[in-house]
Amino acid sequence: MLTRKATRREFVRLAGAAAGGALLGFGSKGAWALSEGGLGAANAADEPADYTLTIAVKPIELAPNRIISVTTYNGQFPGPLLRFREGQPVTVEVHNDTDTPEQLHWHGQKIPSDVDGAAEEGTPFIPPRASRRITFTPGPAGYRFYHTHVRAGADMYAGQYSGQVGPVYIEPRNNSGNNPGNYDREVFLVMKEFEPTFSRGGDMPQDFLSGAEVPVLKDKGESAMKASLAKGNPHGYEVGYRSFTINGKMLHHGEPVRVKQGERVLFHVLNGSATEIRSLALPGHSFTIVATDGNPLPKPIRAPGLWLGTAERISAIVEMNHSGVWVMGDLRDDDRHNGMGIVVEYAGYKGKAQWIPPKPFKWDYARLGAATGPAQQPDETFEMLFEKNNAASDGFNLWTINGVSYPNTQMMAEPSLHLHEGKRYRLRMRNASDDIHPIHLHRHTFELTRVAGQPISGVMKDVVMVGGYQEVEVDFVADNPGMTLFHCHQQLHMDFGFMSLFDYV
Repeated sequence: MLTRKATRREFVRLAGAAAGGALLGFGSKGAWALSEGGLGAANAADEPADYTLTIAVKPIELAPNRIISVTTYNGQFPGPLLRFREGQPVTVEVHNDTDTPEQLHWHGQKIPSDVDGAAEEGTPFIPPRASRRITFTPGPAGYRFYHTHVRAGADMYAGQYSGQVGPVYIEPRNNSGNNPGNYDREVFLVMKEFEPTFSRGGDMPQDFLSGAEVPVLKDKGESAMKASLAKGNPHGYEVGYRSFTINGKMLHHGEPVRVKQGERVLFHVLNGSATEIRSLALPGHSFTIVATDGNPLPKPIRAPGLWLGTAERISAIVEMNHSGVWVMGDLRDDDRHNGMGIVVEYAGYKGKAQWIPPKPFKWDYARLGAATGPAQQPDETFEMLFEKNNAASDGFNLWTINGVSYPNTQMMAEPSLHLHEGKRYRLRMRNASDDIHPIHLHRHTFELTRVAGQPISGVMKDVVMVGGYQEVEVDFVADNPGMTLFHCHQQLHMDFGFMSLFDYV
C-alpha cells in the first residue's frame, strides 16, 4: 500500500499499472450527465492525484429485475469517461479492492511499457487490496479507452468478461479538435454483453466483411478442422451471452438519447465486448464516419451502419433529420431483442421505439481511405500466419502465430520480432482459420496498407479485423521503444495462445 509519507517521486518510481479515472459522466452536452466526485488522491497530505479509480465487485442494474454482480471501475459500468489533454502529464491513483491481482491497460496510447498495463510487457500487477499511483503523458489525441488486461481462461468472471471497460477522450493539445466536420454535441456509447456462458463453436458468421477469401488459406484451415473432427474432437468452446447492453443498460431500460430536429450528433462508439463483433444502425439515418480508433480519416465517409470488432472505436456524425422515436441497435435480431440497443427520441415525440433494418451492406475498410498503397515502403516485412488447433487445450481452441502459441503465463516470453527504432515495418497477416480476428498492437498506431487484396492508405488504427481465410497488411513505425504486445483482442483467442511479443534492439 502507498503510505502518507511517500513522496510524489516515490509514487512515480513505484508506478507500474495503467489506470485512469476522472469521474466525468457521459457527454457533458449529450445524453449522459456529468457525475462529480472522486477526484483527488487518497493521501490528502501529499500532492493529490489528478484522477482516482477503484476496482471492486459491485452490483449493476441492466434492467428491472436484472441485477448482476461484476467487477467495475468506481462501482459503475461503463467506467467513468476520462478526458485528458494531449501532452499534459497526469497522475492516477488506482485502488484494487478485489482479491486478485489486476492490470489496467491504456488502449491506443503511446506510453511506456511499464505503465501500459500488460504483464507480458513488464507492467507490474496491482496487488489485491492494494493501491498504486502512476504518472504518464496522454497521447495521441482522440478516442481511446481503458480496460483490464488479465487472462481469464475458463473464468467467466475475469478479464473483459467483467465490467472493467471505460472510455477515454484525449483533447488535442492545440484545441483544434481531432474530428473533422461540424457537430452540435457528442454522445459516447459503449456496447457490451454480460452473463457469459460457454458453448460448442462452429463457423463464425462473417458475410458482412468485404473481400475475397484466399484459397490456399481456406484449404489449410478446412483440412485441419476436418482432420480434428474425424478424430472425434468436438468444435472448440465459444462464448455466448444472456444480456446485451449499451452503456450498461438493456434496450428500453435506460435513458434515451434525446435529440432535436436538425442537430448534428457526434457518436463515439466503442465495442467493449470480450469476444463479440458488434454492429449498429439507426433507422432512417446514415453515419458519416470521421475517425476510426480515435484517428481522423483522410475524408469523412458515409455508411448506412457500423461494424466494430472487439476494441474498435468509430466516431461518426449523424444528422438528425428523420423525426420520431427509433431504436439504434445491433443488426442481429437476437442480440437486439436481448438488449443490444438504445432509444433515440426526438423532441416532441413519444411512443414505442421503431426498428427498421437498413438495406444489406458490406463493411469495407478500403472505402475508408485512398485506393492506393502507402507512398512509403517498409524497411522490413514480417509474415504472420494465424492458425487454429481445434479443441486442443481441454476443449478450447489453441491459437498459433507462425506455429507458436504464447505460453500459458502472463509473464514475458521470448520476443518473436526485433525492432529498430525509427524503421517502418509491415505486418503481412494471413488468417488460416474461419474466425475473424480483431488484431491489436500495443503502444503504436498502424496504417492499413492492404485489406483482402485491396490496396489502401491513410487509415490509421490500433485494431483491425482480419477476416476468415483473408489477408491484411499494416505498416507501423517503431517510434515507442520497449516491449510491445501483439494479440487478437478476442479474449478467448488471446487467453489460449494468440499473442506475440516484440522488442526493440
